Amino acid sequence: MVETSTKLKSKDRTIFFPRGDVGVLLLHGLGGTPVEMNNVARNFAERGYTVLCPTLAGHCGTEADLVATNWKDWYASAEDALTTLEQRCRVVLVGGLSMGAVLAAMVAARQPQRVHGLIMFAPTLWYDGWSIPWYRFLLKLFINTPSGRKYRFVEQEPYGLKDERLRMVLAQSMFSGDSTAAGLEATPALALRELWRLVDALKPELPELRQPTMVVHAREDDIASLTNLEYLQRNLGGTVESLVLDDSYHLVTLDRQRRLVIARAAAFVESVARSYERAGAHEHERLQVVA
Repeated sequence: MVETSTKLKSKDRTIFFPRGDVGVLLLHGLGGTPVEMNNVARNFAERGYTVLCPTLAGHCGTEADLVATNWKDWYASAEDALTTLEQRCRVVLVGGLSMGAVLAAMVAARQPQRVHGLIMFAPTLWYDGWSIPWYRFLLKLFINTPSGRKYRFVEQEPYGLKDERLRMVLAQSMFSGDSTAAGLEATPALALRELWRLVDALKPELPELRQPTMVVHAREDDIASLTNLEYLQRNLGGTVESLVLDDSYHLVTLDRQRRLVIARAAAFVESVARSYERAGAHEHERLQVVA
């Protein structure tokens, strides 16, 4: 974990499944936990992929722990995890949920030789879903005021889940006081500001992001509307495979269509791995001809 000037109380809830030589790095959301990616991680591991879901700096602790970090600290956590995967994998893809999807895109953009594919689950460039208050834009106007810095975006129903049973379980965990189970019950304004800064840094780099990309988004996403998907489709520099869900909300890796999401994401990983293998075989043949 990245060191900061404040002693962090965060707990490490990293998920790691060492399997084959195709690796997938999965990044959780803002104020979230690797548990958000557990279903995807376990399924990928069953298919023989090595999977790493790191605890990002400042997460799985208190709100103060999160505020003590910035997006560059989160990026450093992701890059450290990428290095760990590279020690055993010849092909590596990066994916993430919500803010984690944005962070994954930044890793792919800045490490084009190390990242071979990108999976974005419910990418959140803007908080503009149907459950977000209309006056959300005012936060940016007073974020640097004393009141703005103290603002907390408290999680509210439906908590990103259309499945009512899962929603109840998530709410109980979230408000239990244990942030390692379901993340923080509220996101501090200063952490939101770091997400905005991450998005601002990523946007100019999107046209140069040429790795194959898969974007999964719910039509009725309560946190981030389909505008997020449409923006990525227009601005990413490489091929974009899109999956729009009709029976899920924001937490697509947990909600009603999670099996479809996982199956399509796994097929994407397999496709990228095979493409890399074919490219390697062609290069080997070329070198033999030259020799």
